[in-house]
This record gives sequence, structure tokens and C-alpha cells, in this order.
Amino acid sequence: MNFPFYIAKRYLRSKSSQNAVNIINFVTFLVIVIGSAALFIVLSAFAGLKTFSLSFSNTFDPDLKASPTTGKYFSLMPSEEAALQDIPELANFSKELEERAYLTFKEKSTIAYIKGVDERYRSVTGVDSTLQFGNWGNMEYNGVIGIGIYNLLGVPTNNRTPMMVLVPKPGKGSFTQQGLTNSKPYNELPLVVSGVYAVEEGLDKKYVFAQLPLIQKLLEKDSTMVSGINFKLNDLSKIDAVKSSIQAVLGDKVQLLTRQEQNSTLHRMLKTENLATYLIFTLVLIIALFNVVGAIIMMILDKQQNSKTLFSLGTTIKELRRIYFIQGLLVTSLGGLIGVLIGTLLIVSQLVFGWLKITPSLAYPVEFDAMNLLIVMATIVVLGFISSKIASSRISKKMIAA
Repeated sequence: MNFPFYIAKRYLRSKSSQNAVNIINFVTFLVIVIGSAALFIVLSAFAGLKTFSLSFSNTFDPDLKASPTTGKYFSLMPSEEAALQDIPELANFSKELEERAYLTFKEKSTIAYIKGVDERYRSVTGVDSTLQFGNWGNMEYNGVIGIGIYNLLGVPTNNRTPMMVLVPKPGKGSFTQQGLTNSKPYNELPLVVSGVYAVEEGLDKKYVFAQLPLIQKLLEKDSTMVSGINFKLNDLSKIDAVKSSIQAVLGDKVQLLTRQEQNSTLHRMLKTENLATYLIFTLVLIIALFNVVGAIIMMILDKQQNSKTLFSLGTTIKELRRIYFIQGLLVTSLGGLIGVLIGTLLIVSQLVFGWLKITPSLAYPVEFDAMNLLIVMATIVVLGFISSKIASSRISKKMIAA
């Protein structure tokens, strides 16, 4: 067995004759355990919160989406649609046409997005699972609205009095060379609300779903004009190959966005918050691991006579430094491992029992990720390496000879 490792292991298990040294060692070990457990729990909680947050937007976001490179709309010709259907990696795709609109019911009004979708939209996205009450109806002069709009306007479902959707007419406006025209400057569409969806506050106030041909007529667009195409893939691992195939069909008039790219701002924000959380708790660990430096130095002073004996028996200064360096690594690694195990038990218990609640019916979201476990252990080992190296470098011939 390696001699420095053997002595370091003996020092780790043995108690000092000085009670103060034992207390310092115990407190140092406890701080490492608590710090590593806290870091792992926070990273797991943030990972769960991230997944929980993204689940809302993922309901409406397809695997891949084609959006116009310039402007709001682009044309999808029948020949291009047929070519898309021949791509084997595509499970399905749907067309949509979206525009901001003014909604009014009786004396209440709001602004939202009117989204015209075809009959395949619900099979391409997970929007079906969000329906709170009502149904999608036959979508002919029927609409599905978010519960935020529903509460704001107070429009009942399947009511004979429809909700009115108003959008500006395309063109130069209401004025001509002769003056003000008699025609209205907007197009209007009566919609009977057949269902209400609920996801989260922002999305619940954003969309009204209706039949695609109806919205194309409202916006004075022909049947080939769309604002986006949603794609569902058979295998997400082949997404790059599918993008190339779709781009070959549609050309440069569209840009293809993955689910992450569709919410790039949200993803960047979550990544930044995750990094900030990690750095803050790592700073706490760095401060805590100063205790390791102090504990090793106290151990060096406590074992000074033993070090002199070992030095007299032929142990070199380098080997003596290695003994205390290995001891510091063992303390931090063992403390980190126990801390991660405690954190894992707490995270698993939350996943199984949901003992910590956000609401009476919703458990706080957490996620067990092996990558977080590796990150915590790597952080502990690296910081332990640095602190052990600093402390063990205090040993010198002058100190042994004193």
C-alpha cells in the first residue's frame, strides 16, 4: 500500500488528544456535508423548475417550426405541401396563420393573437391536453380561447351572442385621395366560444384558436398564405437531416427553428439563472472549505511529534506533505459523497411523496439528474484539492526541526 495514503487514512480515523482539534475536524466535515448537500438540492430543484417552466411553452411549440425569413407571411404551394408529405422522417405537419386582433364581447375588450389552424394542428402539438372545459367544436365559426381571455371578457361557451374579432384591413388605411371612405377600416369575425384552454398566465391571455380558412378570409389572404408550419418528427435524433430536407423543399423563404430556438430568450434566461445559482453556492462552498485549510494546519501542528518521528525514520518532506494532502482530499471527498447521498435521498423522497408543496395540489418540481451529481462531486474534489494543497505546503524542514 502507498505509504502516505496509509498514514493519511490512519490520521483520518484516529482522534486527537486535543479535544479542540476533534471539534474543529468534526465541524469542518459537517460543513462539507451540508454544503455539498445544499448545492445538489438547489441544482436539482432548479432543474425541476426549469423542466416545469418549459413544459408550458412546449405544449404549443412543435418539434420544428418554419417561420418566414422576412415579413409575417409566406406562401405554401400545393406542390410544396405534397413534397413535405413525402419526407419519411416527418410524422405530420400543420399550417397556421397568426395575427394580432382586437377582441370584444358586449362592453369588454382586449388584444390577443388570433391563430388559424388546420385540422392536423392538435396532432402535431400537445394543445389538446390543455383544454380546461368545453370542446373544439367543428371550428366553423367556433373558437377556443385561453382562460385568461375568458375571465377578462366574461364570454360564456356556446353562447348565441358571439365574441367579435376585429383586425385592420390590409392596405393604406381609411383615407383615399378624395377623403375618408365610408367602409370600415377593419374586418370583423363573429366567433362562438366552444372551449377554453389553460396553461399558464401569459399563454392563457395570448391566443384564440379558429379554423385556418376562416382566418385567411378575415385577413384577406388566399389559401396558400400562412405564417408558419408546425412539424412533428418521428425521431428527434434526426432533426438535422429533417431540417435539410424541409429547407430543400421550401427554400430560403423560411427559417427552421427547433423547440429550443423558438424560446431562445427563455432558455438563455434559465441557463443564466442556473449558472448564477451554481456560482453563488460554489462561493459558499469556497468559504466553507477555508475550514479545511485551518483543520489540516491544526492537524499538522497536533501531529508535529509524529511528523518528526517519521522524518527521522527516513520520510521525506515531500512525502509528509503528501500525507496531509491526501488526508484533506479524503475528508472533502467523503464529506461531499455523504452530502450528495443525503441530497439524493431528499430529492427522491420529494419525487415519490411530494412533501413540499407549491399549492395544496402541486408538489414543488424537482429533477434527479446524474449530471448535477457529477458537477457537485467535481466541484467538491477540485476545491478540496486546492485547499489541501495550500494547507499541506505549510510543512517544511524548519517546522519539523522546531
